[in-house]
Amino acid sequence: MAKHPPSRLGRGLGALIASGTQTTKPVPGSPAAATPPDGLPGYREVPVHLVEPNPYQPRKAIDAQLLNDLADSIRAEGLLQPIVVRAVGDRFQLIAGERRWRAFQQLKLKSIPARVMTASDASSASLAMIENLQRADLNPIEEAHGYASLIRDFDLTQDAAAQRVGKGRATVANSLRLLALETEIQGYVSKAMLSTGHAKVLLGVENGAERLVLARRAIEGDLSVRSLEEIVQHRRSSGPGKKRRMPAADATALTDIEKKLTSHLGARVTLRHSPKQGRIIIEYHGNDDLARVMERIGVTL
Repeated sequence: MAKHPPSRLGRGLGALIASGTQTTKPVPGSPAAATPPDGLPGYREVPVHLVEPNPYQPRKAIDAQLLNDLADSIRAEGLLQPIVVRAVGDRFQLIAGERRWRAFQQLKLKSIPARVMTASDASSASLAMIENLQRADLNPIEEAHGYASLIRDFDLTQDAAAQRVGKGRATVANSLRLLALETEIQGYVSKAMLSTGHAKVLLGVENGAERLVLARRAIEGDLSVRSLEEIVQHRRSSGPGKKRRMPAADATALTDIEKKLTSHLGARVTLRHSPKQGRIIIEYHGNDDLARVMERIGVTL
């Protein structure tokens, strides 16, 4: 007897599917009523065109190359794990397996193995969130929006949302804090240009405009979380209205700054630095090169 491949849904999601819901009774004569070839109870072939995305899907972007790779794998080996859907009217709404479903669309296949189950809106949203968390598919901002959706759309407390997805309340609370950042900074975090550690440091800065400046500086300077933290602490110690001084820098640090400025401006930069004063010397070659450097700096005549 052929063995079915093991489920990859993860223990938490598998347990919720097994114990928290029951398979729907298919309408006689409908595609959902067809018995799958292997006779496995609870599973059936579902028409691809009758499946629709989960409106509570927390993942907002699907990597095109990963989708192509999945489609190639399905073409060669078949589908190892059915999608999970719920019946909504005469259609089916995804609970888990959006990429598998999109791969079937890409391959122009007519039907897809699925498990059809009953689930409320809140359960469907929770299961979609759990699947993505277990697969580490969500970036930090998508995860935060997922928690926010559970709380907002289903009138849940942070405790209740945390329990639904098997996370600690502190984890959910810290994730939600990311949504207090400016949209631009959220974009940096979602693209992994800044880590959640950087974001946590920036959340300690009250002024939004200053947060943006520091975020851009962290990216351009490839600053570690610790380095960004030191800059923030230095600004606090300087206090409002006080002249901010650059921390003492050794020769290695100055050389690194020269390299970064040279790379950024496309012109040789030399620093003349002392603890009390200094100069930045930018070399250029002719009027056109000077105009280019000025444009790079953002200076217009």
